[in-house]
Amino acid sequence: MPDKSSDVSTRVGIARVARSIVGCTGFLVRGRLHQPSRHVGGALWFADGTRARIFRETVVDRQRPRTPAVLVVEFRLRVARERTHRVVQRLSVLATPLFAGFPGFVSKLWLTDDKSRVYREIYEFDGAAQAESYAETLRWILRRVVVAGTFECHVVTGECWAGLVAQAECLAADAPPDMTAAWRPT
Repeated sequence: MPDKSSDVSTRVGIARVARSIVGCTGFLVRGRLHQPSRHVGGALWFADGTRARIFRETVVDRQRPRTPAVLVVEFRLRVARERTHRVVQRLSVLATPLFAGFPGFVSKLWLTDDKSRVYREIYEFDGAAQAESYAETLRWILRRVVVAGTFECHVVTGECWAGLVAQAECLAADAPPDMTAAWRPT
């Protein structure tokens, strides 16, 4: 899904986000939303030769996805100063209700390339349609804060993010392997 103006209307975007907030609240109340630290501090290589550091992970306790789908998102925020990026990373946890209650949400890796200031997010959903719906909504949410032309997202069906990463052998690798799609973890 290349960068384009959001196809989500304000009314639809607000409704989707409101449902996510309600769902996330339910997960929090029942103790089903977690931020494990197992992958935090690790890094993933991408096919374009960049490396992104994992700074947060979010997981919902749920049954294993029946139809796993991975959503890989990439964007650059308009803020330019290093200190601002550190603040954004620390405060990004406040955005959790905007995605964790989305239908089919399973997990999210939060990544940043501190040199290029490119943020990447790798989500796992139960169902490609749910991943695509969330991607449309995320594009709508971020439309005013990302550099024009930098929002990209891709859905990979039939795979969980751990499988995609393991398949590419990219976690904490010292050198980037070769793959064709620049967004793809390698």
